[in-house]
Amino acid sequence: MNFSEKEQSYFWNCWKFSSKNGQQSWEFILPEALIGIIEDESDWQQPEGKAFLEAFDKAFIFDKKVNPNSADRVFRYIRNKQVGEPKIETGDPTASLKEKTRTGLLNGFSFYETLQEPDGNWAGDYGGPLFLIPGLVIASHITETPFEIPMQVLMKRNLWNHQNEDGGWGLHIEGHSTMFGTVMQYVTLRILGEDLTNPDLKRAQDWILKNGGAIKIPQWGKFYLSVLNVYDWKGNDALLPEMWKFPKWLPFHPGKYWCHNRMIFLPMSYCFGKKVNAELTPFIHELRKELYTSDYDSINWKKARREACEIDIFHPVNKWYHRLSNITNGYERIYSKRFRRKALNYVEDYIDHEDIHTRYINIGPVNQAINSICVWHNHGKDSEQFQNHVKRWQDYLWIAEDGAKMGGYNGSQLWDTAFAGQALLEADMESDFVEMAEKIYHFMDITQIDRDPVEHKKYWRDTTLGCWPFSTIDHAWAVTDCTSEGMKTALLYNNKEHIQKQNHIALERLKPAIDWLLFMQNNDGGWASYEKQRAPKWIEALNPAMLFENIMTEVTYTECSSATMQGLKEFAKNHNYRKTDIERALERGGKFLESKQDADGSWYGCWGVCYTYGTWFGIEGLLCAGQEGYENENPAKVIRKACEFLLSKQRADGSWGESFESCVQHKYIEHEDGQIINTAWALLALMKANHPNKEAIEKGIAFILTRQENNGDFPQEGISGVFNGNCMETYTSYRNVFPLWAMARYYKHYAV
Repeated sequence: MNFSEKEQSYFWNCWKFSSKNGQQSWEFILPEALIGIIEDESDWQQPEGKAFLEAFDKAFIFDKKVNPNSADRVFRYIRNKQVGEPKIETGDPTASLKEKTRTGLLNGFSFYETLQEPDGNWAGDYGGPLFLIPGLVIASHITETPFEIPMQVLMKRNLWNHQNEDGGWGLHIEGHSTMFGTVMQYVTLRILGEDLTNPDLKRAQDWILKNGGAIKIPQWGKFYLSVLNVYDWKGNDALLPEMWKFPKWLPFHPGKYWCHNRMIFLPMSYCFGKKVNAELTPFIHELRKELYTSDYDSINWKKARREACEIDIFHPVNKWYHRLSNITNGYERIYSKRFRRKALNYVEDYIDHEDIHTRYINIGPVNQAINSICVWHNHGKDSEQFQNHVKRWQDYLWIAEDGAKMGGYNGSQLWDTAFAGQALLEADMESDFVEMAEKIYHFMDITQIDRDPVEHKKYWRDTTLGCWPFSTIDHAWAVTDCTSEGMKTALLYNNKEHIQKQNHIALERLKPAIDWLLFMQNNDGGWASYEKQRAPKWIEALNPAMLFENIMTEVTYTECSSATMQGLKEFAKNHNYRKTDIERALERGGKFLESKQDADGSWYGCWGVCYTYGTWFGIEGLLCAGQEGYENENPAKVIRKACEFLLSKQRADGSWGESFESCVQHKYIEHEDGQIINTAWALLALMKANHPNKEAIEKGIAFILTRQENNGDFPQEGISGVFNGNCMETYTSYRNVFPLWAMARYYKHYAV
């Protein structure tokens, strides 16, 4: 068969997507033409297999110069084949803006319903960071657990698609080239079979050598290369497992780190303590020759600890980190074998308990990959523990038109579904989309966390029973804003008696969530993400990563605080449980939000791009705290200043457009084009504040309507998610949910 003549859709049809209780999985389906020819992995070397793979690869070529963000075309194509076209109403071009908005809402929800999974959630591309798939590929190489050949082809294709013109790769898909990004992609491509006969790989090597070689990779990169055995462990600052046995009162005890940092340091400390690395093969020798500007055996590894490429540095290393690392490095030369063995026993036990609680998903993609290496090393390749990890690799992988990638989490299922549910209710269209509404409630029901971590105090965890996660019940890490949005959505739907509910999320199920949210309020009145602040803010001075900010301890966020306040407020409308405590928490939360407002009236967004996102949450939270809207506000004029800030950023076409550089530079940076998501966030904020400038709001709504496509969908535009100030993430659901939510609020409260 001549595969080169096949349409792109032929190769997209080779993938089957499924979701069970939110757990996502992509499965390669062998096309009929290859059945009986490809029976094991070696058969791909046959002429028919090679011809298929070549055409398969070409079907996923993607031009990042048009837009680095995929539009989830593969997933949406597959869903369209399964459920058919949405029911579309043809609007009257002469109709009023109100009627056009109603038509847009009906078409938008009709389209979005076609993407809803049978279990009620919405799946989507949660990619963006480029350093995630390398960690997983390194784990697969070390453990000799290769991915199937078609997946390898698309992993490589994704990396080639996102190579920058200078030959390098960035920290994320819209970022400039960095040593960390380029070395990690280079090594991944080499593991997956590419070599320097490929001119694009040679361009990458040239970039690395021109910028000082892999010796200048930041700390996370030094760790990954050490595990791979192409960087000496002596070139790392000591990652002492003994730190877990330090006195608990120490402010820099790793148990007090922000949980994502803590759960990455945990397996890193195992690897460092055991000096885990790949077998020294001819391939590893080749990498050692290719990545450095001098002979590998002549490198001064002690000096290399302080080497880093200037272009990578977002958060410079503080002198206090260097002073502490001098002590830990000194200890590493004389460490007690008995103490290390005791510490490593605790680390091994801790990793196993975390695996069991999260059902081997782990908190995120980085520690999933490193935990896999640790479990393989500790329990063996054939162990049940390691095989459970390998099964969960699938949860993080996503197929899109730009290839195969690893998500920044195992999805954003609960988060996206809760917002979709609230948008549908604000449009008063739950009766138009009854099945969609019932499935949303069902997903809120089945995703409420059903367990606490075993021995949670021993392993630095809090209770989680009754809370909600960001993604799935299996993941089971409770998050403040996700718990609040999940609870808020459940409460709103509880008041819709015509919506059938298989299991009612009643008061007794919500009490643990309320108790946890009230417990989670910090001394400054705000809320952090997963846990209360456990260490003073000054330990951020010990941040060694260079790539990210605010990773050492939990910090209080505008968005988490606002979302929690909204959830508490909605609960208090419906139930009397701990009403006085909730009122006190809302008052303290309001003062916190006022303290976080910048002089220009805005709030910095820590989890979305950026000031439009943060300011939306800031306004919503202050209104929950009892502040009046724009016209009746107190003398502080906090909300008025916020609205004036937003209006000052509206573009001539009625839109708002903000670049991810706002997050990096901590100031508002215009995107080159208006963005429907930024526009929706700004409009939601202005309308919630009851701003009287209807002309500005109508211009924004009209802009959104001009971007809506004929089938009710919206285009994928610039990247919209962020974490730790410097790394961006794609949320493909945002382009649907937030424009519809803004249209719903306009239709219900502003349109005449």
